[in-house]
Amino acid sequence: MEHRSVDAVLLDMDGTILNSIKVAERVWGEWALRHGLDVDAFLPTVHGVQSVETIGRLGLPGVDPVAEAALVTQAEIDTVDGIEAIEGAAAFLAALADCRWAVVTSAPRQLALRRILAAGLPVPPLLIAAEDVERGKPAPDCFHLAAERLGTTADRCLVIEDSVAGIMAAERAGASILVVTATHHRPMETPHPAIVDYRGLGAAPATGGSVRIGPIG
Repeated sequence: MEHRSVDAVLLDMDGTILNSIKVAERVWGEWALRHGLDVDAFLPTVHGVQSVETIGRLGLPGVDPVAEAALVTQAEIDTVDGIEAIEGAAAFLAALADCRWAVVTSAPRQLALRRILAAGLPVPPLLIAAEDVERGKPAPDCFHLAAERLGTTADRCLVIEDSVAGIMAAERAGASILVVTATHHRPMETPHPAIVDYRGLGAAPATGGSVRIGPIG
């Protein structure tokens, strides 16, 4: 990618700064089996969106999406073995220390903080979690809210994402987008620049309170 200056950097969490796929798919796989679902068909649908939405759109008779989502979230909070930072993410976030940045995730706040700490990453200065917006990704609300709280607008931010829902939300918010592919099993078709991980990507404060992002060296 080319060097660019933006007001702030907004990063997704799962699949973007850390890899929690093994944990998430273990918990969700057990949940799907209990409800008689085809696990292999179901698991690809759980990434990048709020748990309550994932369950709600199934329309399972007698299933309360809010109550079931709470059970899944607690199971994920209790299970952090195998969560790892995406390669180079810790150094990249450290480079953002004097800049405006936030983590913007579809996970509940308690789960997000648990995973960030389990991955050995710094707690962000701003965390926008599932409880903070009425509409989750792919709605753009979370990115608009993050930008507003950082004193800017989404169209002046760089969003770093990995999922289809997250990318769509960022597009709808008018943000610049960088796609991280570290956890992708197959290539994603996207018009946006992409990186495998954060090795070779730098960040530094720039003039007027902006942040400059681009290749190191």
